[in-house]
Amino acid sequence: MLFISRCFRAAMAAAASAALTAAALPAPVPLGIGDPLFPHLGNPGYDVLAYDIALTYRGSNSTPLPAVTTIDAVATEPLQRINLDFTRGTVHSVDVNGARAHFATTDEDLVVRPARPVNRGSRLRITVRHTSDPRGAADGGWVRTTDGLVMANQADAAHRVFPCNDHPADKAWFTFRVTAPRRLTVVANGLPVVRRVHAGRTTWIYRTLAPMATELAQVSIGRSAVTHRAGPHGLRVRDVVPANDRRRLEPWLKKTPEQLAWLESRIGRYPFERYGVLIADTGTGFELETQTLSLFERRLFTDPRFPEWYVDSVMVHELAHQWFGDSVSPRRWSDLWLNEGHASWYEALYSDTHDGRSLERRMRDAYRHSDGWRAHDGPPAAPRRPEPGDKISIFRPIVYDGSALVLYALRREIGAAAFHRLEHSWVSAYRYRSATSADFSALASRIAGRDLSAFFRGWLYGKRTPPMPGHPRWRSTPPKAG
Repeated sequence: MLFISRCFRAAMAAAASAALTAAALPAPVPLGIGDPLFPHLGNPGYDVLAYDIALTYRGSNSTPLPAVTTIDAVATEPLQRINLDFTRGTVHSVDVNGARAHFATTDEDLVVRPARPVNRGSRLRITVRHTSDPRGAADGGWVRTTDGLVMANQADAAHRVFPCNDHPADKAWFTFRVTAPRRLTVVANGLPVVRRVHAGRTTWIYRTLAPMATELAQVSIGRSAVTHRAGPHGLRVRDVVPANDRRRLEPWLKKTPEQLAWLESRIGRYPFERYGVLIADTGTGFELETQTLSLFERRLFTDPRFPEWYVDSVMVHELAHQWFGDSVSPRRWSDLWLNEGHASWYEALYSDTHDGRSLERRMRDAYRHSDGWRAHDGPPAAPRRPEPGDKISIFRPIVYDGSALVLYALRREIGAAAFHRLEHSWVSAYRYRSATSADFSALASRIAGRDLSAFFRGWLYGKRTPPMPGHPRWRSTPPKAG
């Protein structure tokens, strides 16, 4: 009895201590990692290693999906609370390392209080049982199609689908487990692991073989046809299209292997386990480089108002992102120019070599507009914050052709041979990692054999566009007052 009494007193003391600690904690607040463009995006204190996301689709794209998201992470500092990015869903319960945890929601954060404080270096397994709501998805996350759902999570919309650390600085491996009616096809990033049929439903499991940013996650559910073909050096190419459009879209799909080979000759080996295009019957107003499976609107390929050269260039743009943005991701969203500038550069170069649309003319036109872009949008590596309520407004002309112009100037500054080495070295040195503008500047300086910091300071951060090397007569139109 004495031993039981001591245990009882010790338990009571521990409970009292926990209650005092809980009482001392301030109210839950949304946190962030200090991204200049999205201050509340991402969360400090832990590093996500892997996500396991289970979703059940019951046949209606206007009904919340039951879901379980399991997050494996490691604590990088002591934690009494764990903030996750999550909104547009109902949370039923949260477990941390197998023990039930308290939780609260504030703004777009899910704030979890584990049963016990977490020590630095400890492994974490966070299991959230929740719903994932596809309704009202105009600002990203789930996108409803005529026959199901797809994801469009850029820039910060993955947490509208599942709880996560929603910032490209924290990449992780993903497993998707999606159950849907047997008549539907489910495809996701990565490779298929298993498919199980049971009671009129099918569970599809996919797993990535490389880490991925949350904004690049993709799940497609619908009446789809999946086609397969061989790419360069036996690379598997998988395309997902509306089943009724399979033959109509084939002339476009068969272009991908040549586009892959062309980019590999300029950048290096394709970085992932497979590639393909996902064509969805929906209206997003954009295309998106989701990892290993780029998302395209059906109308891009079926509307005759889009000329062939334009469709080709868009396909190459999204494919180039697999290297620039997917394999090498931005450390901060202000490093977005590294993604879009490179994709626009290779898009323009492809149009020059394949369709006779002059690269130099496009760059000269971009130069003419560049001072106006800088005045309105900010310089390439220090863009202005998105407009309130319009988070994808960070995707402005300055990060597309305005940033491709930086690469054009750099190639003229250091020479074509050094520029070619730089591109290969960049995607090799930072493969599967996140990187910054400063990292790119430092690597370029090493390869050029001289300090390029003044060059990048002017081209990436200057209010006015510097003179174009080799083109002293190029002029940029000053922005008009007001």
